[in-house]
Amino acid sequence: MQIVGKPTPRIEGEQKVAGQAVYAADVTLPGMLWGRILRSPISYGRIKRIDTSQALKVPGVNAVVTGEDVAGLKIGRRICDMPIVADGVVRFIGEKVAAVAAQSKEIAEQALDLIEVEYEDLEPVLDPVKAMEPSAPLLHPEVNNYKGLPEKLDIPSNAFIQMSWKKGDIEAGLTQSDIIVENTFYTNQVHQAYIEPHSCVVKADQSGGAEIWACSKVPFAIREQVARAIQIPPESLVVYPCYIGGDFGGKGDFMDIALCYFLSKKSGQPVKMVMDYGEEFIAGNPRHPSIVKIKTGVKKDGTIVAHHMDFIFDSGAYGAFKPNGFLGGPQISAGAYNIPHVLIEEKMVYTNQVPCGHMRAPGDPQGFFANESQLDLVARKLGMEPAEFRRKNLMHDGDASPTGQTITHIKAEETLKMALQSSGYYKPKPKNVGRGIALVQWTVNGGEGTVAVKIDEEGVITLSSAMLDQGAGTYTVLCEIVGEELKVPPGRIRVEILNTKMGEKDTGVGGSRATRVYGNAAYDAAIKACEEIKKAAAETMSASPEDLILSEGGVLHRRAEQRMTYGEIVKAKGTPISVQGVYNDKSKVQEASMCAQVAEVEVDPETGEVKLGKLTTAHSTGTVLNPLMHQGQIEGGAVMGVGYALMEHLMLDDGKVITANFGDYKIPTIQDIPTLKTTVMETPKGPGPYNSMPIGETSNVPVAAAIANAVEDAVGVRIKSLPVTSEKVFEALRRGG
Repeated sequence: MQIVGKPTPRIEGEQKVAGQAVYAADVTLPGMLWGRILRSPISYGRIKRIDTSQALKVPGVNAVVTGEDVAGLKIGRRICDMPIVADGVVRFIGEKVAAVAAQSKEIAEQALDLIEVEYEDLEPVLDPVKAMEPSAPLLHPEVNNYKGLPEKLDIPSNAFIQMSWKKGDIEAGLTQSDIIVENTFYTNQVHQAYIEPHSCVVKADQSGGAEIWACSKVPFAIREQVARAIQIPPESLVVYPCYIGGDFGGKGDFMDIALCYFLSKKSGQPVKMVMDYGEEFIAGNPRHPSIVKIKTGVKKDGTIVAHHMDFIFDSGAYGAFKPNGFLGGPQISAGAYNIPHVLIEEKMVYTNQVPCGHMRAPGDPQGFFANESQLDLVARKLGMEPAEFRRKNLMHDGDASPTGQTITHIKAEETLKMALQSSGYYKPKPKNVGRGIALVQWTVNGGEGTVAVKIDEEGVITLSSAMLDQGAGTYTVLCEIVGEELKVPPGRIRVEILNTKMGEKDTGVGGSRATRVYGNAAYDAAIKACEEIKKAAAETMSASPEDLILSEGGVLHRRAEQRMTYGEIVKAKGTPISVQGVYNDKSKVQEASMCAQVAEVEVDPETGEVKLGKLTTAHSTGTVLNPLMHQGQIEGGAVMGVGYALMEHLMLDDGKVITANFGDYKIPTIQDIPTLKTTVMETPKGPGPYNSMPIGETSNVPVAAAIANAVEDAVGVRIKSLPVTSEKVFEALRRGG
C-alpha cells in the first residue's frame, strides 16, 4: 500500500466545508463578554488625561482597562518593547489606549465613544532614514533595557537592531573589480490578507491563571509570551487548539490576548475579542517596508567578485512581532551565487508607523526583489544576457554560500535550465512583450516537536500532537506518514489536537519547518508503533517479529499464513499500544530547495499597463509527499508574489493607513492570475521524512524581481520600487528610462 507520494485530500476538509471546524471567533462560553479597543488617533504623543467614568456608567459595561491597569508591563515574541495598553505614550495611529468589556459588541462600541482622552502631540518620525539621524527623537529611550534585545546598543538609537554577515573582504573585492554597479530598491508594507482576522477568547480564573482560545499557530510560544508579560508562571495558562483561517506568517503573535486576559480578570467573566479588518490594516503586523542599497563588483567576463547589500527595515513603532527581533531573509538574499567577497548589513529601525511582523518568507521577498533586479542591471551593464550571467556565477553542490555556509545540495543550474526550457525563454516574442528571470534558494530551520500514536482494542489508530496546523494541511501529511508505515489509509487515522496542558512543549509551526519537525516525529512514532505491533503479535502467534509483516491494518505471518488485525493484537495484549515520536534538531540544514521563475509580461507603452501573461515556476525539491498539497503551496505562493509585485500596498499618509479596507487595499482576484506553469524535479534529498524538502516559501519570493526584469525587457524601463504599477511604468517611459 503506497500512500506517500499520492495526492491525498485534506483530512479536515469535510469539517471545514460543513462549518463544523471551530475557529477562535466561534468559541462561546457561558457569561462571555465582548471586548473592544479604543485606538490612538495620533502617530506620536503623550496621554495627558484619560477619563473612563462615562463609559463605566453605560448599562451592560462590565470592565474598562487603561494603561494604568497594566503600567510597566510589556510584551513581545522576543523583544518585549510593546505595552499591553499604551503606558503614557502612544507611538502609532491605531495603538491600544483603552479597552472595554461589555454584554455585547454594540454596547462596548458605545462605551468606547464616551472615553475621553487628552493628548499632547509630539513630532512623529515617519521615515526610517531620518529616524537614524542623531537629531531624531529617540522613540524608545529605554531600548537597552528591553528584555530580549539580541544585542545592547553602544548608544541608544532608533536603529535598535544592527547586524551583519560577511565573507572575504568587501573593500578588497571592490578594488579587484573591473565594473561596479550601485542601485537602491524600495518595497512597501503589505498585509498578509488572511480571511480570518485576529481573534481570541480568554477566561481568567481567581488564581491568576487562564484558559485561552486564539488563532495562533504557536500555542506554547503564546503561553510563554503572555505569561512573561503578565508575570505569572506559563503553566498557569492553558491554550486550547482552534482552527486557523489563514496565516502566511501573521498568526504567530500575541496580538490582543494579554489585554483580553486583563479584561477577563477585571470583569470576572470570559471575554472574546475579534479584530475587524479595519483594525487589521491599521494595527496588524504587516510585512516590513525596506530600503535596500546594493553595490556589486564584477570582472569584464561577468564573474561576480564583490557584493554589498545594505538593508534598512522600517519596524514601525515596536519590534515585538518578530520572533528573533530581526529578519532572517537578508542573510540569504545575495542568492545562490559564488561570490568571494560579500557584506550584508541589516538595520531594524523604530518609526511612528504601524508595527511590522512576519509574512511569508520574512525579509526574503524584499531582499530577492532587490538582488535579482540588481543582477539584471549588472548583466545589462556588461552586455551579457541575464540568464547566462546568472548561470556563469551559480553555486553547485558543495560550494559555499555568499555568507560562508557550505551548501551540500542545491541544483541551481539544473533548476535554471528547467525554467528556461519550460517557459520558452529564448523563443521570439512580440513587441512590448518581455521575459524576466529570478531565482531563490531556501534552507530550512529545525525545531522541536512531538507526535504520539495510539492503537486501541477496536483497531482505531489515533495520532495526537499539540501542533496547530496553520492551514497548510500538515496533519494530513502526518496521517500519510503514519498510514504509510502502518499500512492503513490516512482517512482511517483519527487526529487529536492537544492543548498545552496535555501536549508536550514544542517550537510550533513556521518557516516551512512543519514537515521536517512534526513529519519526522510522526515517522519516529510510526516506526515505534510498528515495532510494538510486531512484538505483541509475535507473542500471540508464538513467532519471531522478523517473521511478521504489516498489511492492510493487520499482521501476517510470512509462512504460517496466519493473520491478526490490529484490534485483535491489542485485545490479546490487554492494553493499548501507545508510543511517542520526538524530533529535536534546531540546526539549519544545508540542503537547499531551489526555485527559478520566468515572468512573461506585455506592457502598453501608451499607458504603462503591465499584463502578466504567464508565470513559469521551476523547483528542485526532495521527495514530494503529497502532490496535491505540494502544488497548492506553489500556486498559493506564486499568486501572493504576484500581488506583492503588481498591486499590494498598505498606503500610509502621515502615519495613517489610508487603505484600511479591501476596497482600497487590492489583492489579486481570479482575473489577475496568469497562466501558471510548474515544473518540479524530485531528488530524494532533504531533512524531512522520506528525504523531503520545504516548499511553502520559495514560489513567493522571486516573483516580483522576475516581473520587474520582464518589464525592462519589454519596454526598456527599470522600476526599482514595489509595486510595479502602470503609473510608475508610464512615468519612467515619459522620462525615457
